[in-house]
Amino acid sequence: MATSISGTPIPISSLPLHDRVAIITGASRGIGRAIALHLASLGAKLVINYTSNKVQADLVTAEINSFFPGNTPRALTVQADVSDPSQVKSLFDIAEQFFNSQPYILVNSAGVSNDKGISVADTPVEEFDEYFSVNTRGAFLCAKEAANRLKRGGGGRIILLSSSIVASLRPGCAAYAASKAAIDAMVKILAKELKGTGITANCVSPGPIATDMYFAGKTEEMVQRAIDECPHGRLGQGQDVAPVVGFLATDASEWVNGQVIPVNGGYI
Repeated sequence: MATSISGTPIPISSLPLHDRVAIITGASRGIGRAIALHLASLGAKLVINYTSNKVQADLVTAEINSFFPGNTPRALTVQADVSDPSQVKSLFDIAEQFFNSQPYILVNSAGVSNDKGISVADTPVEEFDEYFSVNTRGAFLCAKEAANRLKRGGGGRIILLSSSIVASLRPGCAAYAASKAAIDAMVKILAKELKGTGITANCVSPGPIATDMYFAGKTEEMVQRAIDECPHGRLGQGQDVAPVVGFLATDASEWVNGQVIPVNGGYI
């Protein structure tokens, strides 16, 4: 049972994602964690994917399972590298087997960023390759598997995370922006290719969000500049992004398809 604002218990069966299986990549922390917790509050059953931080992923799973006490777990922790096609396939296989149901929802939140304001001329090739391996290839492999494996006939949702940096085109982050711009293009085409399946495909494009990944490598001056450029005068939080993803995951979003939705507080 969930609980309403008034404290009245809400049956799981009345929640908008009642028992729909959702796979969330990169869900051990940051934006992915916030999305996982939010979808769980909407009634979804969750596969909490992580690459290396098992301890944090298990904490997310435990928190979700505490939402709805009972003998049947509603969340499962699964390790998988999204840049590896066999591991992505296994991620979907485990989801189906554990919950005995086809997944309805994929949210690809896994990604890497090392935004130190490095110009194209100075960007190491290894850094460029890592962005495209995890951010672009990972999104492609997850979207490819989802296009073949999600529940058809209505309700299937593919939601990829991009970045508002694609639109802001800030100097010093060309490689990262390019890896995310490819996702924007891919999702628009994918939505058209899924015609007739009832599956929608969209991108959510956050601005600067206060996560460990965002702060890594940034000076206080760089962070303050992002805060000053935002009309709200602050960095975003995972909780600012999660409800938008939650809407896209529900039946209410059926008429939103092939879109890139900025969630950045007016940052650009």
